[in-house]
Amino acid sequence: MPKRVDHEERRAQIAEALIQVAGRRGLHAVGMRDVAAEAGVSLRLVQYYFETKEKLLFYGLRHLTDRFTGRVNARLAAAGPAPGPRATAEALLLASLPTDEESRVFHLLYSSYAILSVTDEALAAQPFIDNPDAAENALTGLLEQAQRSGLADPAADARTEAISLLAMAAAMGTSILVGQRSPESAIAVLHHHLDRIFATAQTSDGETEPT
Repeated sequence: MPKRVDHEERRAQIAEALIQVAGRRGLHAVGMRDVAAEAGVSLRLVQYYFETKEKLLFYGLRHLTDRFTGRVNARLAAAGPAPGPRATAEALLLASLPTDEESRVFHLLYSSYAILSVTDEALAAQPFIDNPDAAENALTGLLEQAQRSGLADPAADARTEAISLLAMAAAMGTSILVGQRSPESAIAVLHHHLDRIFATAQTSDGETEPT
């Protein structure tokens, strides 16, 4: 009896090979033959599942995004059963910084996808990401939740702060990649701005304590 093939597992295997090769050589330099060799399968099999390089790239982007979501969830799980809005915001922001090999590859390739989506006609014909405001909306919601709970500066504009934090994390991620700053210094900058946004909470006797 022939072995049953899990097609989604095979697609994920090929997408993982794309990420590994692109992480070493750059997304622009990767061809379908390179991906096939990395995955240990034939070029014909890669073409069977994805037909064109553009389709492979888009599937690879979804696979990359799923891996990022897993990193965020792992950080949240490590923070405990009820991490709160600050710890959740911190997990979202810090997961995108290239502080280890996996996050280095994520930041490098995600930036490469963004550039290719502007310059490549086939990629530009489709949206780069399904919900481009997802991270911004999630972070805004966390800041608004903290404000309602008295854990963040009520005078701050939550959306503006969310946009600023995400832009800051993206820019510092690039500065880490090119060796301008260390991961530790980038994390310290993010903590500085989170400390500014998340105010002190009032205790029952009117004194303040850190959130």
